[in-house]
Amino acid sequence: MIETKTDAEITAIQSNLGDKGVKYCMGTYVDIHGIPKGKIVPINHLHHMAHGSELYTGYALDGLGQAPNDDEIASVPDLDHIIQLPWQPEIAWMPADNTLYGKPYELNTRVLLKKVLKQAQEMGFGMNLGIEAEVFLLKKNEDGSLVAPDPDDKLKKPCYDTRAFLSNFNWVDRMATSINDLGWGLYSFDHEDANGQFEFDFDYADALTTCDRFTFLKLMAKEYAKQEGLLATFMPKPFADKTGNGAHFNMSLYDLDTGSNLFQCTKEEDPNGLGLTELGYQFIGGILKHGPALCAVFAPTVNSYKRLVRQGDMPYFTWAPVFNSFGSNNRTNSVRVPMGGGRCESRNADGAVNPYLAAALALAAGLEGIREGIEPGKPQERNLYDLTESERKELGIDFLPRTLQEAIQVFDADPFVEQVLGKELKDEFIKVKQAEWNEYHLNVSQWELERYTHLF
Repeated sequence: MIETKTDAEITAIQSNLGDKGVKYCMGTYVDIHGIPKGKIVPINHLHHMAHGSELYTGYALDGLGQAPNDDEIASVPDLDHIIQLPWQPEIAWMPADNTLYGKPYELNTRVLLKKVLKQAQEMGFGMNLGIEAEVFLLKKNEDGSLVAPDPDDKLKKPCYDTRAFLSNFNWVDRMATSINDLGWGLYSFDHEDANGQFEFDFDYADALTTCDRFTFLKLMAKEYAKQEGLLATFMPKPFADKTGNGAHFNMSLYDLDTGSNLFQCTKEEDPNGLGLTELGYQFIGGILKHGPALCAVFAPTVNSYKRLVRQGDMPYFTWAPVFNSFGSNNRTNSVRVPMGGGRCESRNADGAVNPYLAAALALAAGLEGIREGIEPGKPQERNLYDLTESERKELGIDFLPRTLQEAIQVFDADPFVEQVLGKELKDEFIKVKQAEWNEYHLNVSQWELERYTHLF
């Protein structure tokens, strides 16, 4: 059973929300893409909602399974993670879990993450997660083209450009103010590496909380942009000649009894000098063992693999991770240990990631690494983009999948995936993503028209 509050606790929550001006409650779960879905009820219906009154046809959604004749699934809001909409305070947003016949619905990715977190708890571990949110703020022209809102945001290397930052201050300020007011601990934000691109960095938290926050942040960014007459997009690669949107996962395990970081040690205690414990290295070992399969959920779209290239349609390296490798602060690895140590960062994840699904698989891979004592080898410190094929093979460094189709095939072939997801959710993911790949190849692009209509 999915736990909910007692009637007395729900009444207290209802009263508190009412005092804050809340009129409606929005119970939100996500589909396989991480897109929020849900229903809204009046606040006086919260008791019913908390016990699964709101029903949904899973067949109508991507990745939730079901046939047209199946019974409906229900959603149960998590009343410990309520967020009052900063821009519409009459509505309280509540992440939700799906149920079927009163039991957790296994195809719901938030339910999946909670299941894997319970496995970690049985080993004495909790998982901390930080996600670096990158987003493009764009203006849509009458012809449908997208450009940076500031016509002067044209630098070839616009990273950290303070002028372009200030020209979009209204949107940036609303985002930053809301993140702070929500208590997420915003500690840095800037104009990122592409024209019209921004990054917001806030404190890490337990994995479930961070996934909820990232899901909400995407909703908030889009709403604030719309109010400015603009478009906010987390699409991995909107422009061929510009850097894409990452969503780097920063992961560590903590001791359930003390809360201490189990990946943290001094650099003197670490033979590699990175400030990472043996447990942390074993976690990375599991991530690398299943790195190619994990790529399908970290980078889950056709467009994702136009970001995961050494050098795209631009005069400099992309910094995107294309190798299944790890290192220190070396951004040419897919997994790195940042300067302070105590955590590992998976750089494959992009803005299209379903955070619950990716976090569940990454944690499961890391736990396998710990259980099996998998060592990741020595950290790679060289610029891996410059390696020759023979040098790469000598170091035992493999490429990650280079297309969605390749990622799907590797995902399907790794038995670990089905062990974690179950056959039904695994098959749903593959079905949805294979359809996306097939549809992409049936589409005749503008590039093809311009290249071939006069050539042949």
